[in-house]
Amino acid sequence: MYSIIKYILMLFLASLSLVSCKQKQGDKIKVGFSQAMTTDDWRKQMNSSIKIEASLQPEVELKISDANNNIEKQIDDIERFISNKVDVIIVSPIQSKPLTAVVEKSIKAGIPVLVVDRKIDGEKYTAYLGADNIEIGRIAGRYIVSHSKGSCKIIEITGAIGSSPAYERSLGFGQIIKENKRIKIENTIHGDWEGESVKEPLKAILLSNPNIEYIFAHNDRMALSAWETAKTVGLEKKIKFIGVDGLNTVNGGIELVKSGVLDGTILYPTGGNEALKLALKMYNKEPIAKNNILNTIVIDKNNAEIIENQMDKVDQQQAVIDSQQGAIKIQEKEYASQNNLVRLLSFFLVIILSLTIYSIYSTISISRKKKQLERINQTVIDQNNEIQEMAQIAQKSNEAKLNFFTGLSHEFKTPITLIMSYVESLIENEKIKGTTLVDEVKLIHKNSNRLLRLINQLLDFRKIEEQKFTLRTSNTKIYEFTNEVMTNFKGEAARRNIDFQLTCKNKNLELFIDRGLMDKVYFNLLSNAFKFTPDNGKITISIIENHDNTVKISFKDSGIGIPENELSNVFNPFFRASNNNKNSSGIGLHLSKEFVLLHHGTIELKSKQGSEFVITLLKGISHLQPSEMINKEENLDVTPNLISDNLDIETELNVVNVVSESEKHTLLVIEDNIDLVAFLKAKLSNEYVVHTSDGSDAIEKAMEIVPDIIICDINLVDKDGYEISKELKKDLRSSHIPIIILTAQSDKESTLKGLQSGVDQYLTKPFSLSILKQSISGLLFNREKLRYYYTNNIYRIEPESKFGNQEQSFITKMNDIIKLNVENPKFSVEDLADKLGVSRVQLYRKVKAIIGINISDHINNVKLEKAAELLKSNNMNISEIAYSLGFSSPNYFSTAFKNKFGISPKEYKSSN
Repeated sequence: MYSIIKYILMLFLASLSLVSCKQKQGDKIKVGFSQAMTTDDWRKQMNSSIKIEASLQPEVELKISDANNNIEKQIDDIERFISNKVDVIIVSPIQSKPLTAVVEKSIKAGIPVLVVDRKIDGEKYTAYLGADNIEIGRIAGRYIVSHSKGSCKIIEITGAIGSSPAYERSLGFGQIIKENKRIKIENTIHGDWEGESVKEPLKAILLSNPNIEYIFAHNDRMALSAWETAKTVGLEKKIKFIGVDGLNTVNGGIELVKSGVLDGTILYPTGGNEALKLALKMYNKEPIAKNNILNTIVIDKNNAEIIENQMDKVDQQQAVIDSQQGAIKIQEKEYASQNNLVRLLSFFLVIILSLTIYSIYSTISISRKKKQLERINQTVIDQNNEIQEMAQIAQKSNEAKLNFFTGLSHEFKTPITLIMSYVESLIENEKIKGTTLVDEVKLIHKNSNRLLRLINQLLDFRKIEEQKFTLRTSNTKIYEFTNEVMTNFKGEAARRNIDFQLTCKNKNLELFIDRGLMDKVYFNLLSNAFKFTPDNGKITISIIENHDNTVKISFKDSGIGIPENELSNVFNPFFRASNNNKNSSGIGLHLSKEFVLLHHGTIELKSKQGSEFVITLLKGISHLQPSEMINKEENLDVTPNLISDNLDIETELNVVNVVSESEKHTLLVIEDNIDLVAFLKAKLSNEYVVHTSDGSDAIEKAMEIVPDIIICDINLVDKDGYEISKELKKDLRSSHIPIIILTAQSDKESTLKGLQSGVDQYLTKPFSLSILKQSISGLLFNREKLRYYYTNNIYRIEPESKFGNQEQSFITKMNDIIKLNVENPKFSVEDLADKLGVSRVQLYRKVKAIIGINISDHINNVKLEKAAELLKSNNMNISEIAYSLGFSSPNYFSTAFKNKFGISPKEYKSSN
């Protein structure tokens, strides 16, 4: 029978390994993409298109690394790809020359390299993909030549010096202009691809030479900036502006052409999806061309709307493909799950059959032993009763110790988080300068000592239980000793404005104490005092010499105190007062009492308007054994030299590109640990506008600022993180905000509870700063996809849709109210906010977050949709329709209508 069971188990393990092997089949193709920067819409569109293409290729694992326009970082990113042995590297160079060596290194390592957008020096790369920048310059030149009447003067605004697109576009443009002697490049401005670099030099040129007819900028951002500069001197209508990129985004080239800001723009395709396809061909060693050129065209008023519509349709089709891919993956998972389930059920059927046979055998065997068991049954019952009594005692002891280790581990995690995060910062930073390193090392040292003390308390507790402590006293000036320990807390006292004083009449008073043990007593008592004393409170240490050969050392604070009926339990191990809502191990005061007893002294507690611990020690050496005394020199330096709390921990080591305030997302950090709050604020302020809360006003602050994302702890002063998350997710004003839980509680139940309360991501301490940053950017990216859905389906959201229920209900309700009042000229944004039950500011932020436009523009869009319906089916004239929909004048109505539909109301009405 034993052999049968053994055979069944082997069969079970074999079937499991078969399922596991099937799941592991198919290694991923690793593609590393070194992006130059993501500060402009063109780069973002490139990243978006390559990500979408990767989502359609399940065998591809795409890793995008953003160099933030830092050439040294881009070189490091490519070096990292090489060391990680990716299969293909795609590079969008910042500059040509610096990247040549590292690209050649990749080729030598056997990793093919695809260079996109900009070229490197030399030809040692696998393939190039991008538009023909020389031809782009020629197209711009031909466009100006064909549209100019007679002679004309031109200003050329180039890209950054050293950039291959800037050089090539300028070369092609100059070739065409030189062929036409009647046209002259009057001035050349060297920009840096960003609009701000254009304004000052262009304004000076226009003021001195206003007869400029054309301005050719190497991208649409600089072209828009040139138009804005010309507008300041009143020349925006006289000069025609030509740009490059032709993006279908807000303030992109297509929109600027349609609005009349640009006379034309040359399409500069991103080629993101083509890049990934070409990379896969390189991986599969398929024959490819060395240079792969993307097609381009001129976009002007004649074709801007057609191209925009085509791009929109492509995006919509791509979204449909994504959804279909997701459905296929779900079906594959369901099939695999059901297949495995059938296998397991069949196997379990065999097991049940085998167990049935075994049970029959067992029944026969048991019946034979029944008589023998009856004889010893009474003995077993007696022993069982004793075991149950012992188990109850052991269970109580075990629960107490388990609570202790759980509480202590939670205290460890926040210091460990700070240590690991700052160490990570030091590792990643390659240009550590001067004193900025000192601040982070101080903070690491401080938290290391905090962690060391907690661990030492645990070890001390074990030693006390096993009675392994030996007193090692030395003659000590108690005033100086007390002052030394106080220095470790003066920084926190100054930061929290706590009145921290030491009083002693006899500063030369000497006592025989074990400096190491007494330091732990002092530290425990002061830590408790600072933990429970509010800001602007008072903590006093008093040393009083009595006439009975004793010295009293008093530690008095103005904190919350301890309930009178619990005073007798304070020094018990694992005790925690009923009014203590802070994490605590519960052994600090127990250890303090044991250490004082080792000194043959006493410690007592008084609790009136705060707490007062009084230690009484004997003077002299008559109460000590010779073995308990040592030379003073042996015990001088046992007090740790802790770094004070007064640290400027907001010092930032890494040099990063600061995002402008207008472009930053807002981030709310809900955390009551001051060090961790300061750390997160220092590390995230360059990318986000960071607001903070200790938890007491979290809901109110979230409703006030309506942030883009929230980071929240679990253990807080007032409400815990679960309650805060649940309230924010239930409230219509804040339901769209992504929430990241950041906590020390890593057990399954806590994680499940967090997800059930509506949080979007659950991270445990200690955490990786890079993972936290990626989580934030990932959630914001997902919200952008949600915004894209609503923007493209804003007038056809169906109630039965399962996508974004709460936001969908809000948009549907809002649209219904607007449509009911669309012909009411007095209907305002305030009226809409009142009907929705939110404030005007909250309505503005909510709508902006969901659909990406302000509420006034949205109402105008609904009115224009209604106007189109009236023009089709009503006999009202255009003026009557304009005034009935609340437009101030027919001219303004016609302008708004044409901006939306591309034709005037009169043309629209006649065409229908």
